[in-house]
Amino acid sequence: MEFTTGGRLEVRITPSDVGERVSVRSLTGAGERRGRFTDTLGILTSWKGGVLGITRRDGKHVEIREASMVAGKVVPRTPARRRGIPAADVAEVVAVAARGWPPAESRRLGGWTLRAAGGFTTRANSVLPSGDPGLPLDDALAEVAAWYAERGLPARIQVAAEEHALLERELRERGWTAERHALVRVGALAPLADREPDARVLLHREADERWVSLYHRADDGGLTQAAREVLEGGPSVWFATVPDDREPSGTPAAIGRCVVDGRWAGFAGVEVASAHRRQGLARAVMAELARAALAEGASAAYLQVERDNAPARALWDTLGFADHHAYHYLRAPRD
Repeated sequence: MEFTTGGRLEVRITPSDVGERVSVRSLTGAGERRGRFTDTLGILTSWKGGVLGITRRDGKHVEIREASMVAGKVVPRTPARRRGIPAADVAEVVAVAARGWPPAESRRLGGWTLRAAGGFTTRANSVLPSGDPGLPLDDALAEVAAWYAERGLPARIQVAAEEHALLERELRERGWTAERHALVRVGALAPLADREPDARVLLHREADERWVSLYHRADDGGLTQAAREVLEGGPSVWFATVPDDREPSGTPAAIGRCVVDGRWAGFAGVEVASAHRRQGLARAVMAELARAALAEGASAAYLQVERDNAPARALWDTLGFADHHAYHYLRAPRD
């Protein structure tokens, strides 16, 4: 917080700072003699009627009465580097993750990218907003709705909690609703491979039938062509398979996917068959994929996990991953 030369806290934000990342200290129970201080960090999305609206990094929206503010200032958006955690802003990680999960078809609308893949995953069938769409918002949303309607898909827009806070406010005012909340987690890559090589893990460049047989997103008939384009797309993609010793040619014991893009390695599809869980196979798969990514020059890792998937988050905690940012989707009104 900012102090004046007299040592008192000072408010250094105004309604003109809407859209900026701010830190605000407020007094809860301001009408009481013994109120408590609360600090809120996030994007200032509104300042109306004496109430500030702030969207935090975890996606939670907080309202603060102007009268309860004790101090406030604009702060840099780039997060401070934590030991062992790669330093990167939200825009960089969002862009890398998008390249690592490319749609089967896309269309540019100004700074927005409309993505579609026959409905295979929400990520590949939603708009990625990176800047201005080049049209008034209502006109842009009409273009989005028409493009997805032509493909028999609902119109969705992917928003990161802080990065797209102002856009989210505008969409919610138009009746768009939030769904599918997730977290992007990041960590150092080298520690993942800090173990003896595991000969059980086989690496390959395509999602073969054996790999697909364990992948939970595959249909009974396997992968659609659009789904395969998503999975096998990206700068440099690796697949990992651990065959089942009892059925070497059947459904494998574990699988995983990794896409290498510059300094980043993105992990997805790490799954272990129910009969082989709690044997360290997920760690073995991660290690061998990390070893391949390190050989290509990567140094940082990222993955995405559903916000409410506590077991997965606990596993990634033990492997050194930490939350980077939250994101979710906004869906157009159904009528």
